[in-house]
Amino acid sequence: MSRPDVDRFGEPAEITAALARASGPSLLAVQHPHRTPGAGGRSLTEMLPDARHMLDRLLSTSYRQVSDVVAVYEVAGRAIGVLCLIDPAAVGDQVRHSEQVYPDLVREHAARLTGLGRATSAAMLVPAGVGDQLSAAATEAVAGRPTSVSTVDGHRLWLIGPGTAQDELLAVVRKRPLLVADGNHRVAAARAAGVDLLALVTAGPQLHIGAIHRSIAGTGLTMGDLTAAWRRAGLTVHEVDNPEPPKDPGTVTVPGGLVVELPEPDGPLPWFDHGIVEDLLLADALGLDPEGPHVRVLPEGHDPGPDVDAIVQLAPVPLADVLAVHEQRRLMPRKSTYFTPKPRSGLLIAQV
Repeated sequence: MSRPDVDRFGEPAEITAALARASGPSLLAVQHPHRTPGAGGRSLTEMLPDARHMLDRLLSTSYRQVSDVVAVYEVAGRAIGVLCLIDPAAVGDQVRHSEQVYPDLVREHAARLTGLGRATSAAMLVPAGVGDQLSAAATEAVAGRPTSVSTVDGHRLWLIGPGTAQDELLAVVRKRPLLVADGNHRVAAARAAGVDLLALVTAGPQLHIGAIHRSIAGTGLTMGDLTAAWRRAGLTVHEVDNPEPPKDPGTVTVPGGLVVELPEPDGPLPWFDHGIVEDLLLADALGLDPEGPHVRVLPEGHDPGPDVDAIVQLAPVPLADVLAVHEQRRLMPRKSTYFTPKPRSGLLIAQV
């Protein structure tokens, strides 16, 4: 697949910089045509016809057409599952959101789905409940089969056509409600657009929840400004040399010297640091819109991008809290969890 790798980038600044360095058609340019050097300020909607034409060229030169298949997908021995299309009508009952979403981002994803007519990346869904029948079923289905697609970094895919093996895999997928581990916006977009959802359904067995932080950018705020504002808001702020990212919920840290104790909010347990940070630290204390241009979502290990004034580092959400909220039919704050490993975009592109 043409570089740059779609899955390395999360923030618009990262994507724009990567596309500026790239030449020729790529899946990243297909997904973000309005951020290519040639966009000239045109919007996503205006650029989608060009993106669809580019995708058509990629499909004709780099892909082969298949039909009536599901795929068993494995990532470096850490996760195995079934990559398939899911009826958007299942969202809400069989497929349950785990987090709130940004409405503008849902609209962008929905426009991309309808404009391209294909799903180029998959959400990741996890079966709810105890036990892992899915990993065993997927492993058994591909025993002795050659891979259909493999990558140098351990992504492997087997296509399973109509027959007993496919029927058995889909029966296991349908057996339990599915929790959205990654891709809440893609799931919401598929439902809004009324098109099938491309999803990897996996129980791991080695899924990891990483931290996902918030960065403050383009404000000119200093460590002193943050300290003063947060103390005025009633927060306990400690000045500490080089604090590490927190391992457990309840505090946040800012590289450069701050540790902030978070208050316990009203409402049912578990409660989530991400909501407190957005509502209290950012909106109330600093007057920043959590959905605005000065607040960015920053998964661990990603480049914070340009003009960053501070990074508010949060602890990873424990898996037990994710499952507890699912059982309560509540939603976590948006962009609270960072599940890995993720499926590689572009290995299987689905017509929707």
